[in-house]
Amino acid sequence: MPVVKAAIVVLDCAEPEKLAEFYKELLEGERTYASANLVEVKGADGLRLAVRRDANATPPSWPRPENSLQAHLDFLVEDLDEAERRIVGLGGRPLETKDPAGPYEERGYADPAGHSFTLRLVPPLAPKLG
Repeated sequence: MPVVKAAIVVLDCAEPEKLAEFYKELLEGERTYASANLVEVKGADGLRLAVRRDANATPPSWPRPENSLQAHLDFLVEDLDEAERRIVGLGGRPLETKDPAGPYEERGYADPAGHSFTLRLVPPLAPKLG
């Protein structure tokens, strides 16, 4: 029997309620736990993410070296443009929207508190032949 039952990515920010709402909507999930200083969200696919209050939190400055990348999330999507519209509509902002060449297209964004994350295009699965 495993000792660790689950893993939760926790992001620090000044206003966890607002940031948790951003991720709840982005992940089309639900709020599963809330206290004065922590809000947990479970995405539709089972991803668990928590947001913890830190009044002194400063947003990561990625890709600049000062206060560099503290955490990073990758979200797999089928349509980068549709996902970008949703993110911007929820209060996120693009960091890098140039699509690199190749099958693993991706774009960088920041959530409303400044944490960076990446959207990666899910490569289409070719149908099996024969």
